[in-house]
Amino acid sequence: MDNREADHERRQPAVKDSREGRFFYPWERTLDRLVTPFEEFIHRQTTSGMILLATSVVAVVLANSPFRDTYLHLTHAPVAFQIGGAALQMSWLHLVNEGLMVFFFFVVGLEIKREIRVGELSEPRKALLPAIAAMGGMLGPAVFYWLSNPSGEAARGWGIPMATDIAFCVSALVLLGRQVPQALTIFLVSLAIVDDIGAVIVIAIFYTQSVHLPSLGWAAAVFAVLVVFNLSGVRRGLPYALTGILLWLFLLKSGIHATITGILVAFCIPARAHFSPNLFCSSLEELIARYRGSCGIDENVLSNMELQSVINRMDDEIRLADSPLRRMEDRMHLPVALLVIPIFALTNAGIEMEWGSIEATLRHPVTLGVVSGLFLGKMAGIFLFSWAGIRLGLVSLPTAVTIRHVLGVGFLGGIGFTMSIFIAELSFPGDPEFLRMAKSGIVLASLLSAVTGILWLRFFCSKPLPVGRDV
Repeated sequence: MDNREADHERRQPAVKDSREGRFFYPWERTLDRLVTPFEEFIHRQTTSGMILLATSVVAVVLANSPFRDTYLHLTHAPVAFQIGGAALQMSWLHLVNEGLMVFFFFVVGLEIKREIRVGELSEPRKALLPAIAAMGGMLGPAVFYWLSNPSGEAARGWGIPMATDIAFCVSALVLLGRQVPQALTIFLVSLAIVDDIGAVIVIAIFYTQSVHLPSLGWAAAVFAVLVVFNLSGVRRGLPYALTGILLWLFLLKSGIHATITGILVAFCIPARAHFSPNLFCSSLEELIARYRGSCGIDENVLSNMELQSVINRMDDEIRLADSPLRRMEDRMHLPVALLVIPIFALTNAGIEMEWGSIEATLRHPVTLGVVSGLFLGKMAGIFLFSWAGIRLGLVSLPTAVTIRHVLGVGFLGGIGFTMSIFIAELSFPGDPEFLRMAKSGIVLASLLSAVTGILWLRFFCSKPLPVGRDV
């Protein structure tokens, strides 16, 4: 069998590359040209924003089309899971918001931990400006919303305009290209991450209906197991995944929003590699020597067991030389961007437009509160808190960034799509009228914020000086 396969491979018209030892089959180059640009495209941060926008438009179209009843029926269809005598039943909407979004919060948690360990939040001096700006960006919108809805059931939506959608914000900056300094993108991303921390805290504290203490106690015990995994150096994902499922079930039963599971599990993922770079280099050199010696006996990896053994060992060494946090963040980013977020948008962004009552919708206190909070409150909070921090000498602006750039970031911070819709669902779970007004306000404010922010940064801010020609 081995001889026949070897003869078959020898008969294939493989083409030798200009680099010694690399061969291509007839269609391989063509497929490389087709696949590689697409892979590069979907790896960009802006892709998730584009897909989110597209699926949101589809959801709005479905909610205002002849298929509206079918769309609403599917989003509220019951879903049940049963194992033996234990059963779990909820609507598809709740499954997406409390189950599938755990993966979104897991990626958010990994990003937060990475930034705290080695990123822009790792040094107090570097983290202070985005932290101060984010604090203003959370307090300002809440105040503006409260001015429109000081009491009653509508007042529960004060947390809706506090969130910033990082995917849309970064997408807006990418559209500007070299019109803005690179440091501004870092500032915006850091601000959005601190904003995410604040949103998670708000959800955990203020949007918990009631707490079932025994379930909460079991959840604490399971979380302790995750901490033990971290301290013991467990680096494979399966133990964290299985324990995370238990944690999700107990948090779901406790009354605390179960998506917090993603943050808690992410914080327990080890951030340090097992091997130092020097030790990895020494081990790799030894394995390469073994690989070269084995190639002299038989170059076919299928029949040479020593080659297989060395390759497997290399794979293990590479895994141990990498950070589990970085590896999981890299692997989870695409599934979340291409599956979780689009499904969330498709399920939640379907706003029923009543064209005959647009004026009434725009005058509704909930709509006004969300629009003023996101569009005006975000801008005012981010700008004023940053300006005050600079004037007091607590912080300084990054290189090539001016106070006008900060104002532009304040406008872009009002793009609060994903997290804002998520908090809206928590704020008005039994009031479809308030929920519809809140979602309408989110869409309008996000659009206004994006357009205003892009125009301001494009026409009213100084462009960064060229630093040299790209090579």
